[in-house]
Amino acid sequence: MSTPEPADNPAPAGTPGRGRRRWAAPAPAQDQSADPRVLEEIRRRAMESTGGLSEVDLASAVRASGSVMGAASSTEMLRSLSDDIHGLGVLERLAQVPGTTDILVDAAGRVWVDGSAGLHASELRFTDPGQIRALAVRLAAAGGRRLDDAAPFVDVSLGNYRIHAVLPPISTGGPLLSIRIKSKSNQTLDSLVADSHWLAALEAVVAAKLNFLVSGGTGAGKTTLLAAMLARVPGNQRIIVVEDSAELAPSHPHLIGLQARGGNVEGAGEIGLQALVRQALRMRPDRLVVGECRGAEVREFLGAMNTGHEGAAGTLHANSVAAVPARLAAMGALASMDAAATALQAASALDVLIHVRRDPATGARGPVQLGRLVLTDAGTLAVRLIHESGTCDPGTLAWFRSRLESAGETSPW
Repeated sequence: MSTPEPADNPAPAGTPGRGRRRWAAPAPAQDQSADPRVLEEIRRRAMESTGGLSEVDLASAVRASGSVMGAASSTEMLRSLSDDIHGLGVLERLAQVPGTTDILVDAAGRVWVDGSAGLHASELRFTDPGQIRALAVRLAAAGGRRLDDAAPFVDVSLGNYRIHAVLPPISTGGPLLSIRIKSKSNQTLDSLVADSHWLAALEAVVAAKLNFLVSGGTGAGKTTLLAAMLARVPGNQRIIVVEDSAELAPSHPHLIGLQARGGNVEGAGEIGLQALVRQALRMRPDRLVVGECRGAEVREFLGAMNTGHEGAAGTLHANSVAAVPARLAAMGALASMDAAATALQAASALDVLIHVRRDPATGARGPVQLGRLVLTDAGTLAVRLIHESGTCDPGTLAWFRSRLESAGETSPW
């Protein structure tokens, strides 16, 4: 794949575009793509082995290709090959920048990076939609998935990355690529939560085996916080994590992961979260975790918590803890549950709700609300705040204290 040009090189007037968007004209630059002879040698070696290629194998492939180059060129070639074979190609170096959480390629070929500095355009830019498509297809294939005109979108986990790609005509204007970079080293709970009272409260929730959901917006840190909390689970307890695409990897000695599978072009072979939750319940979980609640699996999840499974956890998208009842009702409807049944199940199953938020000014993420689901006289779900910004509901806080004390834990508030 060709190297994207810097984003600050605008397309000259009259440059013909492809599709519905105008693409920047390629700037003259040295071609750093891998030598075809080297790639062919790598393909041959991969077929002869089990597919695992080390850096030594790559160096041997360069030598076997007969390419003559200096030490600097060899180093650059090896790095380029390693990125192409094992990583994200030309995007790999952006992913290696500390603090990077997302890399997004839009239909115009611009490459955006999100992280500690917030979302911003990078200096890279793809000059041809075919470059994005080729990269997306390669990444999907590396994860064992198909991406083409018959299957124009894919969501796949590949090593340290969660990759989502969409092709035209589903995406208007050009291919789209969204890459979430998972943290290579799990952050500890005390490194994520600076407030000592919040830290003590979250530790107590885990120790008391309360059932909880972590809510928040996109990029707020839901999965990161949940992983850090699960890392505090005692090592003699078995955690079974069910996810649409594998992301949760807490530092725990007894962690079992189940991942959903999409169907083929004909729609056959699909295995969703609903089926996986049922399977997980037959695997003797001490803690059942649904990475992200988003659909009909909520019925099995709530049912499990109501039949003796303690310490269950999950995440869901919501703007605040007050928005969680509406989200649960919507998911219950997908499982053919009416609002009253969903409300009754949720109020009985879930002990606390933890809402996380990302500060738009500093980029800091952390818990900001702790709430409890209750049933109203009308039989609907409502939320009572346990703690938010130094304030709390006395009655709900008293319930929280009592709930922790019954499990031998204490509340920090």
